[in-house]
Amino acid sequence: MRSFLDTLDGLKNGGRPDEMAARDGAFMFATGIECSYPTVNNGRMRRDLLDECGHYARWAEDLDLVRAMGLRYLRYGLPYHRVHLGPGRYDWSFADEVMEGMRARGIVPILDLLHFGVPDWLGNFQNPDLPAYFAEYAEAVAKRYPWVKHWTPVNEIYVAARVSAKDGFWNEQLTSDRAFVTAIKHLVAASLLGGRAILRHRPDAILIQSESAEYFHELKAVPSRGNRIANYMRFVSLDLLYGRPPDAEVYRYLLDNGLTKGEFDWFMGFDAPGYQVLGLDYYGRNERMLKPDGTVIPAEDVLGWYQLARQYYRRYRKPLMHTETNVFDKQAAPAWLWKQWINVLRLRGDGIPVLGFTWYSLVDQIDWDTELREKNDRVVNCGLYDLDRKPNPVAADYREMLAEYGGIGPVLHAGFLTPTDAPAPEPVEP
Repeated sequence: MRSFLDTLDGLKNGGRPDEMAARDGAFMFATGIECSYPTVNNGRMRRDLLDECGHYARWAEDLDLVRAMGLRYLRYGLPYHRVHLGPGRYDWSFADEVMEGMRARGIVPILDLLHFGVPDWLGNFQNPDLPAYFAEYAEAVAKRYPWVKHWTPVNEIYVAARVSAKDGFWNEQLTSDRAFVTAIKHLVAASLLGGRAILRHRPDAILIQSESAEYFHELKAVPSRGNRIANYMRFVSLDLLYGRPPDAEVYRYLLDNGLTKGEFDWFMGFDAPGYQVLGLDYYGRNERMLKPDGTVIPAEDVLGWYQLARQYYRRYRKPLMHTETNVFDKQAAPAWLWKQWINVLRLRGDGIPVLGFTWYSLVDQIDWDTELREKNDRVVNCGLYDLDRKPNPVAADYREMLAEYGGIGPVLHAGFLTPTDAPAPEPVEP
């Protein structure tokens, strides 16, 4: 008699990672191709990391490395500024080539459509036409590649708006609250309208909204109002995206800085389209300490992804994915990888759905130690591979993780929930 244990197809430990990852319903182990493309120097220079890290010339090799790692899921950003040439005008030459390359290799893209920049003809995030034109672009991409199911319409909305319109480093390079709110509302509207456009061609689309999980620790005996608001503001993009009324002080801040009541009502009434997954990016620099003298210093891993993700989950009640992490030290990267994975396991153990994990990125990056604002051509050793496409130490540890955990489901005992005709693997303990 066949045992019920034979049906636990999502919980096998061991075996080839690529075979396990290919099963529907498997946990999404991923990496990503760094694809940022903001402008700096008042629009005179575009930082195109696909170019600076050699991907345009070596895309086929990069896709082969993804498969060699035993990974199937890839966070991938098409170069918006190169594809969308103007209203109704597109250049699909590179996109077609690389998308077919992913499809031929069995790679599942989590397709990123706006990653820190826009085409020159759209200007910057202050342009009120951005949401409508971005939705046009999103629909064109979805129509051209209807086989793509996983999408990130706009990457890290809060970070894109803050660095561009509050810190003054990218794109519009403004430093005002009004510019920040304008960027936030345009990017959130773009994400919502873009997601709705995607669903016209892929009704079962999974929309993974990656956002930076952040926290300010204030080292003052009497907490300040400013720091309290700052820790509320980290939620502002997601509050508008998911139609959750923001905290009272944030609501006043938004209205005081250009968000109209009509726009607020539009966001609160817009039902975020598709199957929504909240992706939370976490780097040690995401946590910062504010000293009594006002200086800010890093607070790496005080709360960590586990505690921060719990905060975001309690607020939005969306399934989660750990969508980015790395460190800028290739010798420290293996330990950081395992620490992040422990955070994921702890959260899963609490019964919170965590659907995937991403080491970001596939290869080392350029100038992220200065957030791309300085053109130093300095290599940041944070990838699974270096820029010569030789493995960094973390690659071996990620393979070890895949060998050990590659068959787990997105939630404990997920195999019960996934219909399949495939032979059932041996069960393991959760």
